[in-house]
Amino acid sequence: MIKNITLFLLGTLILSCKDAPQKTKENNVAAENSAVEEIKDHGFPESFTKVLDAHGTLAKWKTKQTLSYEMPKPDGKEIHTIDLKSRRDRIDMGTILMGFDGSKIWLKDDNAAYKGNAAVYHNLMFYFYAMPFVFADPGINYGETEPLEYEGKSYPGIHISFNDGVGASSKDDYFLHYDPETYQMTWLGYTFTYGSDEKSDNVKWIRYNDWQNIDGVLLPKSITWHNYEGRSIKEGKDPVKFENVTLETQQKPDVFYQQPESAKEVLNP
Repeated sequence: MIKNITLFLLGTLILSCKDAPQKTKENNVAAENSAVEEIKDHGFPESFTKVLDAHGTLAKWKTKQTLSYEMPKPDGKEIHTIDLKSRRDRIDMGTILMGFDGSKIWLKDDNAAYKGNAAVYHNLMFYFYAMPFVFADPGINYGETEPLEYEGKSYPGIHISFNDGVGASSKDDYFLHYDPETYQMTWLGYTFTYGSDEKSDNVKWIRYNDWQNIDGVLLPKSITWHNYEGRSIKEGKDPVKFENVTLETQQKPDVFYQQPESAKEVLNP
């Protein structure tokens, strides 16, 4: 009798294990189909839709819940983790932690070693990294911009601007330029107006030409800031690298993003 029960339980376990991958696959397909329905009425320009498709499609991106990557630095590494739905985030830098819990920005720096601005930095690299998908957020306007010329090749572009009050710096302008053959994003021009109510005409330039496929989504392996004179692109600086990238369909527990006991709230200027 005991032997029969044991064999029954073992058989049930084996069947459950076989069913699990199939159910996961079905859930992912259902989530992707739901995302397709959600984005039908966005009204993106055709060129931007083609850019999104070239990077794995917005529908695929929207099935993901958690993004994580490591950035190697001379004094160690930074681990960035972002909840893609709520945009909560956390950066681990050795003994220094910073993040956003959904309502406030916090910094845990018991030795007062961090010299940057956590209010700016806690999600800064995420927005540069998650291109072009972050340009599909609500409150964004799409317009035209002249092509960018670099080393004899012309890269068509899309002007990105924001509705008032969207994000921490709604006066910023972005210029997404893509390869006319592959529609992969190649250049990002941007202004930085954080803390100011005035527009800026100082456009900085980042090159995106080093991509990696992460679970069906094309994300940067590295990005490179370039020196510039207006729209004339000069030599590149050392690339910023991204390692151990993961895209998960599961969210982290809420406590992961919560302000640690010894952390302090960071106020925006």
